[in-house]
Amino acid sequence: MVIKFKKLNPEAILPKFALEGDAGMDVFSAEEYVLKPGERYVFSTGISSELPEGYFIKFAPKSGLAVKSGIDVLAGVVDNGYRGEWLVVLINLGDDPKEFKKGDKICQAILRKIEQAQIEEVGSLSETERGTGGFGSTGK
Repeated sequence: MVIKFKKLNPEAILPKFALEGDAGMDVFSAEEYVLKPGERYVFSTGISSELPEGYFIKFAPKSGLAVKSGIDVLAGVVDNGYRGEWLVVLINLGDDPKEFKKGDKICQAILRKIEQAQIEEVGSLSETERGTGGFGSTGK
């Protein structure tokens, strides 16, 4: 299986797997930015892609960035037909500013198979033990 990438910026770094067997490819920033505590920012990657038919990309946080700096990823799906630049929305949930330089790893990209369900409107749903119990309803 092949993912085709196009560099929109000659200095951009293509995603890569750090180790054989990894689920996620590292994605790299194409710009420098200091992300302040509580701030969201849309990072440029300088790349676009053509994904294999029937697949999409889901962005996920880098565990090191999450643990050490409180950096998380927001809103991260690259649809199969999308040909624009990969943009990554990060938020700083930590207490300190986090400096990103060009070429820094900012997230992981995980290739997933598209599964589309049929949508059906019904008048009622089957009964379950949980029923309509929501947040915290199953205990600690």
